[in-house]
Amino acid sequence: MKHKHLLTLDDYSRADIEELFKIATELKTNLRQGKDINTLYKKTLALIFEKPSARTRTSFEVGMVQLGGHSMFVQQSEIGMNNRESISDLSKNYSRFVDGVVIRAKKHSDIVEFAKNSSIPVINGLSDSHHPCQGLADIFTIVEKKKSLDLKVAYIGDYNNVSRSLANACHKMGIEFVISSPNKYLNFDSEGLSFCREEDPIAAVKDADVIYTDVWASMGQEDELEKRKKEFSKYAVNDRLIQSAKKDVLFMHCLPARRGEEVMDSVIDGSHSVVFDQAENRMHIQKAVLVKLMGN
Repeated sequence: MKHKHLLTLDDYSRADIEELFKIATELKTNLRQGKDINTLYKKTLALIFEKPSARTRTSFEVGMVQLGGHSMFVQQSEIGMNNRESISDLSKNYSRFVDGVVIRAKKHSDIVEFAKNSSIPVINGLSDSHHPCQGLADIFTIVEKKKSLDLKVAYIGDYNNVSRSLANACHKMGIEFVISSPNKYLNFDSEGLSFCREEDPIAAVKDADVIYTDVWASMGQEDELEKRKKEFSKYAVNDRLIQSAKKDVLFMHCLPARRGEEVMDSVIDGSHSVVFDQAENRMHIQKAVLVKLMGN
């Protein structure tokens, strides 16, 4: 795998992803066995965040420590990216200071602009249109649990950055992907991805190995929440939906969840749920990305 950045999964092949999975598995095993891994000794990762985060920040910071390196957290309010100072100037500065950058931005184009001017690896920690680290962690978790790629993933809800990256990852790995959403939300540009659209959620989860959902209103769409709650009301993942899929179906959610809206407590806390294994795997797969992009 020879990549300078991770901005989307578009340029990553199945072989690239499988290589990351192999490294992540080794790192996860070594961590469980208490082995020290100093692959990124004395290296520093900058985390530039415009949006709030729980899992992304923590998993990258802890992951860098476990790899023998350091991290520094930088808020948009401190540096004024694309406001107080141009993205290109900031990128060129950070290229002199640190060994890699994770950016969690409102606009994907800002991450692209930063990477274009950077001489060090840039990783997309979330943008308005893509969440590649989440997509990698999702498929890594599915493969870890199911030991197969001959699978069907049913995504119930809004076509957002998470579902877009999940669809992309499934497409790369040959996993069937179906999205179920109100008809008005099914009219979108799939960016060349080949997958099925199904308005009826019960039909979508038939024979599904995985049911996945996310909040109905993403960050920045809070003013649409009440409207979306009405439009997505029949797309809540409840016990009936789980029972309409395969008996051993997995339930996944990228978190944070709005319990009682897109998912019921009985599902997210139930026996089919792997949401916390999925969350933990963010750290393991991101460590693999850091090793490949920042390692010697």
